[in-house]
Amino acid sequence: MDDDLSGAEEERSSLGRLFLPSLAFSYFATGPLAVLVSLLLIDIGETFSVSGGVMGQINTLYSIVAVAIALLMGILSLRFKHKLLLLTGLVFIAISALGCLVASDFNTMLVSYSLSGLGGAMVLPMCVTMIGEHVPLEKRASAVGWIIAGGALPFVIGAPIIASIASLGGWRLATIEFVIPILLASILLAFISLPSISHSHRPTLNGQTYLKSFKRILSKRSAAACLIGDALRSASFIAILIYGASFFRQRFSVSIDFASIWVLGAASCYTLGSLVSGSVVNRFGRKTSTVLTAFLAGIFAITYACVFNLWLSLALSLIDSWFFGMVASAANSLTLEQVPEFRGTMMSVDTAAINLGSALGTALGGLALLSFDYEGLGIVLGVIGVGAAVVYQFLTIDPTRKNN
Repeated sequence: MDDDLSGAEEERSSLGRLFLPSLAFSYFATGPLAVLVSLLLIDIGETFSVSGGVMGQINTLYSIVAVAIALLMGILSLRFKHKLLLLTGLVFIAISALGCLVASDFNTMLVSYSLSGLGGAMVLPMCVTMIGEHVPLEKRASAVGWIIAGGALPFVIGAPIIASIASLGGWRLATIEFVIPILLASILLAFISLPSISHSHRPTLNGQTYLKSFKRILSKRSAAACLIGDALRSASFIAILIYGASFFRQRFSVSIDFASIWVLGAASCYTLGSLVSGSVVNRFGRKTSTVLTAFLAGIFAITYACVFNLWLSLALSLIDSWFFGMVASAANSLTLEQVPEFRGTMMSVDTAAINLGSALGTALGGLALLSFDYEGLGIVLGVIGVGAAVVYQFLTIDPTRKNN
């Protein structure tokens, strides 16, 4: 065991400059295929002669697969090295992209795209877990911010590139020239840059160990509350992620080009918010930062949907995106420290909670929209965000601080 400990310390101290960029790029690489499908959903549907509504069901299967695999990752993260799991996730997304590229019918496209849900559920928890294992405590919040920013950048960088390529040769050309090269580059970079050691000490693994990891997470009030809070903030974020562009197009009759510019602006604000969150966390603490930003994200989700001036609503929505980026980074930093001995399991289960929250937000947002228009949608999803802040405030603790 002494050899294992010394090996882990030696590798920890020899982390190269590419360690954090590689993790951020890995999470970035999970996004371009999802951006392509979201941006060109109608075009892809026309390729397979199905309606947009039917085509949209590929996202449903994606979410189901992501939740199932995220829960399984709670076990796999104890059994296998985190680098191997991250690389496997990237490979699955690459296979998914290739499957989508050569798909000749809707069913093949459906199954192929679902593999990216599998891969995505492997990559994100391993990225954050590796931060927890290899980065000093005082630098973790900032590092997590870079990871979250990497996940948002496909909407900033990828969307205009994909749209430009697709305008020349369709969605398949965009897959060949942008999505697949990004994935191959991320696999290569992760392979050469990330350390192979996952644990300084690996416990004896058996059925009891796996059961203990889940029991430890669910029986610890603060850890379970983080899962609930993360699900709720994820549901609230749907007000921006899914319904934001439609809100501006229908409420203010703006063009698709205007809406696409808004998407770019919102994604940029989310990215910047996640980056600055690290310094806020270091100053005010993980819990306080998470509570405050979750509360403000919920409040601004309500306000931007309830005003009838385009420019005011636009400004409020961009501020909302900023706070959603901040809370994503702060909440991940808080969740990461809850059960240090089972970080991989904790972050994997958290990924499942986030995906469930997204599904909940999409469903409740849709019902509210049908019943009460966009004001109702904003109020419902905004209140859910405020509810997340309440959960964080009264049920969580920051294990890195004595006073909570």
